[in-house]
Amino acid sequence: MADPIRVLVTGAAGQIAYSLLYSIAKGDVFGKDQPIILVLLDIPPMLPVLDGVVMELQDCALPLLREVIPTDKVELGFKDLDAAILVGSMPRKEGMERKDLLKANVAIFKTQGAALEKYAKKSVRVLVVGNPANTNCLIASKSAPSIPKENFSCLTRLDHNRARSQVAMRCGVPADAVKNVIIWGNHSSTQYPDVHHAMVNVHGKEVEAYDAVKDDSWLKGDFISTVQLRGAAVIKARKLSSAMSAAKAICDHMRDWWFGTLDGEFMSMGVYAGGNSYGIPEDLIYSFPVHIKNKSWNIHDGLPINDFSRAKMDATAAELAEERDTALSFLTQ
Repeated sequence: MADPIRVLVTGAAGQIAYSLLYSIAKGDVFGKDQPIILVLLDIPPMLPVLDGVVMELQDCALPLLREVIPTDKVELGFKDLDAAILVGSMPRKEGMERKDLLKANVAIFKTQGAALEKYAKKSVRVLVVGNPANTNCLIASKSAPSIPKENFSCLTRLDHNRARSQVAMRCGVPADAVKNVIIWGNHSSTQYPDVHHAMVNVHGKEVEAYDAVKDDSWLKGDFISTVQLRGAAVIKARKLSSAMSAAKAICDHMRDWWFGTLDGEFMSMGVYAGGNSYGIPEDLIYSFPVHIKNKSWNIHDGLPINDFSRAKMDATAAELAEERDTALSFLTQ
């Protein structure tokens, strides 16, 4: 049996974590033969709730779960980490300006980045989930200069899964019959869900998504807006944000990062844009199609980009650049 790995989940008393922790602890993410030490970090008022989560994890009697460590201390939470899943963030409150939200989160992710720098392994893989995820990820990375930028990513897999599912439902096929959808840009309503390069397996034959769907106006209209606004639609219906689907996407993202993507497939990840071939400004965390091998991602280069896609890719990049500039002004204060 391998040595245990240390996996941190922040915001660990929250609803996404509640849907996530069982899957991690039973081996769905890091492997069925990989023992785990789960470190659960949250703010002091949430510690009594966290104790209940610890009890439930113990009561699951999971053979791979070697230890559960609940804490509100960063020096314990970030110590010797192999993986960090940063779910906790300041949620947007009613009447809150976006810049106020950014300011609050810059403080959180500056602290967490500094804690990664000081206490975690330099090989740690970091996934930022808490919104605004792309910019929070950039701040965390800048606050941990000795950890490679490539070790930081943000979650756009939920958007990717939403896009994949929408196409699959439209074509009457299982979700895994759809591959190579792309989410470009920000995890916000400016993101661009792109199916120009996607393939659909219809009756055993791979068909381009546009040919499988046979409804260009839907693919260029309602499909895009449905994926962009899906989070808001879930909140309107449930009065709570996406948790089960977010947890599933986190598992998908980390499992692919650990074990790699399938040959001929790429997945969407928010990653450092440096050196990209799509004309996206470099100092951003931007969602690209990536393939992964040996725990390292590479942006899938060389996809032809039409004018429709170019405009949408540039619009979401512009939003990210504005977010970055605002956040960096707070970082130096």
